[in-house]
Amino acid sequence: MDKIEHIGIAVKDLNHSNELFEKLFGKPAYKLEEVASEGVRTSFFESGPNKIELLEGTNENSPITKFIEKKGEGIHHIAFAVDDIVSEIARLKEEGFIVLNETPKKGADNKLVAFLHPKTSNGVLVELCQDATAG
Repeated sequence: MDKIEHIGIAVKDLNHSNELFEKLFGKPAYKLEEVASEGVRTSFFESGPNKIELLEGTNENSPITKFIEKKGEGIHHIAFAVDDIVSEIARLKEEGFIVLNETPKKGADNKLVAFLHPKTSNGVLVELCQDATAG
């Protein structure tokens, strides 16, 4: 894992949260995107070299909608950049982590993504991210 790629925050209302984070960072989101396959709308903010992803569920079956119903708004996941997501999945499985999707899938911000089950990472949902154009 090269670095923290972004921190994902689950929000009830993306438009309202975008206004809040725009005030916080003093600039607008650099990207808005919907990932229909995951039932989410996202926005990305930059603060120096760091990124924050806001996630809003678009339907009642969305993992984000379910997360908010159970835990409320807040930090949803920490994403780490990797150079080779397939080999990183294999390495982490060998180390005993449970991978929620063993085949990387297309995520927001032009990334291939995979997630580790929080019960194997001290309650933290970990996302692995690889640039979709890399590798």
